Amino acid sequence: MGRVVVCMNLSLDGVMQAPARPDEDTRGGFTRGGWATPYAAMSNVGHVFAQAGALLLGRRTYVDLADVWPKRPDSPFTPWLNMTPKYVASRTLAEPLPWVNSILLDGDVAGAVARLKQELAKDALIMGSGELIQTLMRHRLIDEWVLLVHPLVLGTGRRLFTDGGPGDELELVSSSALPNGVVVSTYR
Repeated sequence: MGRVVVCMNLSLDGVMQAPARPDEDTRGGFTRGGWATPYAAMSNVGHVFAQAGALLLGRRTYVDLADVWPKRPDSPFTPWLNMTPKYVASRTLAEPLPWVNSILLDGDVAGAVARLKQELAKDALIMGSGELIQTLMRHRLIDEWVLLVHPLVLGTGRRLFTDGGPGDELELVSSSALPNGVVVSTYR
């Protein structure tokens, strides 16, 4: 049985919006995109990617990744991203999806993810995909959180844990501080 694992860049004030590029997600007039890039913290969580047998993505994140990664043949991440099955939660996309090994989840997302967890031998990894995460949290379908908390306060932007969202008690499994000030914490 697979687990659902969220791996997320966050600012100290919980912002997850547009960590990689200035133009990644400008919703709400967000102008601080690319804030996590100087820290390169994702390079410190290779074990999370090694345990993943699938990606679980919301529509916005899928479309963004599908637009960027297939055009980067020289990146060491591109072969893994292309080969890994990508399960996509969307009410607006239709099959066939443009990126190789992409599968559209049918119907009720929570039910589809619960079934997927039963079928997978390895973890389903979520990056980005804030709305999908909110849905899965309400249905208690997230098994592990790997949070990369960056030493900056953005003051604005979409947050991972929203007001009025479902509460939960988590257990700290591991935590380490990187030399650049990013704290990597794993919760279950």
